[in-house]
Amino acid sequence: MMRVTITIIRYNPWLIPFAFIAMAIFRLPLYLNKKIQFYKLMGCGKNGTFDKIPDLQQWAILATHPFEKNSLPDPTTDNYILGKFINGWFRFFNCETFTVFLEPIEGHGLWDKKKVFGELLDKKVHEGPIATLTRATIRLSKMSYFWKHVAPVAEKMHTAKGYITSVGIGEIPWIKQATFSIWQSKEDMKAFAYGMKEHAEVVKMTRAQRWYSEDLFVRFAIKGSMGTIRGNNPLKGIV
Repeated sequence: MMRVTITIIRYNPWLIPFAFIAMAIFRLPLYLNKKIQFYKLMGCGKNGTFDKIPDLQQWAILATHPFEKNSLPDPTTDNYILGKFINGWFRFFNCETFTVFLEPIEGHGLWDKKKVFGELLDKKVHEGPIATLTRATIRLSKMSYFWKHVAPVAEKMHTAKGYITSVGIGEIPWIKQATFSIWQSKEDMKAFAYGMKEHAEVVKMTRAQRWYSEDLFVRFAIKGSMGTIRGNNPLKGIV
């Protein structure tokens, strides 16, 4: 069993150069942090899903942590979540951060050819709010198909029943893309994923035409949240 955290970081516009620097120097403290098994430093898109246009003020860190006890980290300590150095960096540059605490419950696929979220079931009973991570490495020969078909459909997610919030994240612009979304229930999420005709057709196309060299889909139970994004905690009063 493990815990997963996704931390969204927003910088003030005049501090964007330091955001780029952070994505380079954070690798060492994350690598040395024994409480982190796997991590990814990523940029964010403008519109909360797959997006060609990056939001240079907003960045993301995903990390997996060995499960120790059923409690959330203490944000008052210097070593919570991502370590003393990174936490101090966020405070020094007055970053706004929003962290979601997650537990993987079901899914399939690989990330960098690894099962980074452990052995997952294909289906598991779950009640209450749920988060999903959909990630793909897009083949260069299929990029035009992806951006023509997938991105417009993904944008409709914002109006779907039960949708709470989402963020587009990625390791490499245009090529390694992911969407992290949060829903009121598993039923609402599935209704969008499988009930919307356009979305279902695009999913079939991605498989039949092999658009991706690697893909991953994971659902998470939401264990808590901390901080705000754009002045708001979208999970306040929900979890």
